[in-house]
Amino acid sequence: MTRMVQDEGSSSVTSSPLQFFSLMSLPPNLGSPYPWLKELKSEERGLCLIHFLLSCTNHVAAGNLEHANIALEQISHLASPDGDTMQRIAAYFTEALADRILKAWPGLHKALNSTRISSISEGILARKLFFELCPFLKLAIVTTNQAIIESMEGEKMVHIIDLHCVEPAQWIALIQSLSARPEGPPHLRITGIHEHKEVLEQTALRLTEEAEKLDLPFQFNPIVSKLENLDVESLRVKTGEALAISSLLQLHCLLPSEALAPASKSISIAHPLQRVLQMRQNTIGELLDKDLVNGYSPNTDSASSSPLSLPASAKMEGFLAALWGLSPKLMVVAEQESNHNGSTLMDRLLESLYFYASLFDCLESTVSRASVERMKVEKMLFGEEIKNIIACEGAERKERHEKLERWIKRLHSAGFRRVSFSYYGQLQARRLLQSYGCDGYKIKEENGCLVICWQDRALFSVSAWKCRRYD
Repeated sequence: MTRMVQDEGSSSVTSSPLQFFSLMSLPPNLGSPYPWLKELKSEERGLCLIHFLLSCTNHVAAGNLEHANIALEQISHLASPDGDTMQRIAAYFTEALADRILKAWPGLHKALNSTRISSISEGILARKLFFELCPFLKLAIVTTNQAIIESMEGEKMVHIIDLHCVEPAQWIALIQSLSARPEGPPHLRITGIHEHKEVLEQTALRLTEEAEKLDLPFQFNPIVSKLENLDVESLRVKTGEALAISSLLQLHCLLPSEALAPASKSISIAHPLQRVLQMRQNTIGELLDKDLVNGYSPNTDSASSSPLSLPASAKMEGFLAALWGLSPKLMVVAEQESNHNGSTLMDRLLESLYFYASLFDCLESTVSRASVERMKVEKMLFGEEIKNIIACEGAERKERHEKLERWIKRLHSAGFRRVSFSYYGQLQARRLLQSYGCDGYKIKEENGCLVICWQDRALFSVSAWKCRRYD
């Protein structure tokens, strides 16, 4: 085979092997990768990986496992968890697609995963590292705390319910702020919910120490439970308490049991690669935006219905109704700003490719490729979420992220009224963002809510709510 890739800096479309790419098929008897795959430059390799991922997804959705296996083999020669952004993200999407295939043979799937140890500390560590490396969770926490402080002004008894109590730093900061109130600190009670007792014990210890140091009356109420199994009566809200609820990336976990049955969907993919290769790509997001699927784009309303006609969700409706019944003075909800709850595999793959490409890209721009911390976040947090979105169905699929417009509709229907964030709260968020010294991070106000972005891609939303009886 003649050499078809020129040296770096002298690429031309006519000399690139990718000019034949859209005409290339993946025959069942293919035994080894094309030799030129190893010689591709970063941008060309990224295009190849996207093509193979989409082809593999098509074959998996159609049940064509022989061709899916061939596509996975090709990806394995290009993807790498410690390579460039597209190589890294492809490695985790490939693992997710392979895991989905293996689920068709439960015995084989269990045998291959029998020695995998998933510790409590692993997930907590990944989340803490993400907290430190990127500003997204910090922004949500700062915004939540400021909204709580403002809504609780003058209150003498404050009760906060944390639907996923895993980050003591959030409440340590709040304790410090409340202790400095001009009118004096309130009596503070925090109810923390987590499925692991030891996590709550560690949180209780740290918060109690901080409250004692600042002489703030404090009580911690631990509830060991998964959110979907929570008994609202155990929250023990007392008469005379001003109640605030914090939900940081949790509500979407209540959607699985009501999801519609999965549907297979394959699409015909054509790639105008010659035109694309004449343009410089700066981010993976731009690569994905270059019309690679010839008119097919992620269906933003693919969660089985339009935003104005949400699917019935008895568990979600019941949970929100129970929270409303507690009469919270404030509830702050942070969620991923993406639709990963589509009914078809291709919808979810495309939408999650866009979302996670932005997350991988922001790490690529701000953290060294050799960083051990970065690799842990990508593997133990992003990789596990991707696997759940792509490989799982039914109640097993927990990562059913949906966009702000859908949460607004749900919360309005449950009787909540939106609260706009104050100017000072938004100013605090923007100052925090500026401290990172990176132009890629952005924050914008949308319908009284805050949307946190990487470049122009919205990634997380934060919204505040109250019971209408407080109007």
